[in-house]
Amino acid sequence: MLINLFNEMRAAKVPVSLRELLDLIEALQQRVVFADIDEFYFLARTILVKDERHFDKFDRAFSAYFNGLQDLDDALQALIPEDWLRKEFERSLTPEERAQIQSLGGLDKLLEAFKQRLAEQKERHAGGNKWIGTGGTSPFGSGGYHPEGIRVGDAGQRQGKAVKVWDQREYRNLDDQVELGTRNLKVALRRLRKFAREGAAEELDLDGTIEHTARDAGLLNIQMRPERRNAVKLLLLFDIGGSMDAHVKVCEELFSACKTEFKHLEYYYFHNFVYETLWKDNQRRNAERIATQDVLHTYGADYKVIFVGDASMAPYEITHAGGSVEHWNEEPGHLWMQRFMTKFKKLVWINPYPKNVWDYTTSTHIVRDLVEQRMYPLTLQGLEEGIRYLAK
Repeated sequence: MLINLFNEMRAAKVPVSLRELLDLIEALQQRVVFADIDEFYFLARTILVKDERHFDKFDRAFSAYFNGLQDLDDALQALIPEDWLRKEFERSLTPEERAQIQSLGGLDKLLEAFKQRLAEQKERHAGGNKWIGTGGTSPFGSGGYHPEGIRVGDAGQRQGKAVKVWDQREYRNLDDQVELGTRNLKVALRRLRKFAREGAAEELDLDGTIEHTARDAGLLNIQMRPERRNAVKLLLLFDIGGSMDAHVKVCEELFSACKTEFKHLEYYYFHNFVYETLWKDNQRRNAERIATQDVLHTYGADYKVIFVGDASMAPYEITHAGGSVEHWNEEPGHLWMQRFMTKFKKLVWINPYPKNVWDYTTSTHIVRDLVEQRMYPLTLQGLEEGIRYLAK
């Protein structure tokens, strides 16, 4: 019965192999779980999914596996034994609801009515007290008020009364194609780590303490050592204002994640493209400018450089002197980017727009050429690809 589950996982692009399917079958044969659908869900996820980024894909495939069947008899006979279903129903009901479910004549009558209405209903329905739909008082559907219900789908406001809920998708934000939250950013950035012990001795050296105490015949001799810190040096440059206003939240999350993960972090702002000056305080951007040449001279070639911007602008803002929309730039922006590329060994550009829209903007093509195609989308997968390059 698990072949269809395996096929759903492959269709959802969960990287699952036949070996893992056989392991799941073996676990069921050994009764690692029995007669509990929730436990089967967690067992299947543990065996089939090796990376948390695929949890949401797994949830969708698992839901499709159980919800995609049109015939309820198939669901009872082909998917799981009837005693599993009965035990699951009983476990999820309160004593009051267990009594109320008898209002339809018991579980058998409830399932029979559900099958009958699936066969009779030909279209989507919202509200009411009979058809399967949303927001009504029918015992079948989503978002309604009937106490002895069976959930179908994810629409509608949930009342917490359904017998089964298949579509919670608690790991939606872990899909590797969605825009990132701070937690996911930290997960990706941790790939760019190289630990070293630096600074003052401020951490207990347990092994050293034990060794020196033993040498001193049991007299406690505490040893300290410098704390291990991420030795990677990171230089962030954020495009700010204009079309980037739509991406302020995710850029703030990226900045916050970087501050947490990197001790050696420097950052600057620019608008649209890098020219002869940068700034660190947007409220004083006109009064406190920093020469870009000074930035190039201040930080060593071992710094990893990340530009964050949508690369969406008029092409002349990159290619021509005087192209800036804010001031007269004596040198075209592309010269400054070439200087960054010459100075720093590792440089990438992170674009908050999806990769499938980059081809519609001429300036994006220009920027990608300038950074030697090392532009990545601001998704978990895209950021990890950029970090992988920086970490080489």
